[in-house]
Amino acid sequence: MLYQVHVEFNSDSITVEGNEITIGVKSKPVDGQANKEVIKKLAKHFGTSSGNIAIRKGHKSRDKIIEIV
Repeated sequence: MLYQVHVEFNSDSITVEGNEITIGVKSKPVDGQANKEVIKKLAKHFGTSSGNIAIRKGHKSRDKIIEIV
């Protein structure tokens, strides 16, 4: 399933409304650290492995398209 994800920095939250997710991360957007934290939080929230989550679009953007298998 594909989700539209908006990333907010300096917060620690996750809000899911339909296929839109707003997620707060503490990691800096350097060397993919924030993307790794986003994947880890989504895996925990949906109760799946982080290997089942992939960023399909927006690797360097706050707005992403993420697929969860």
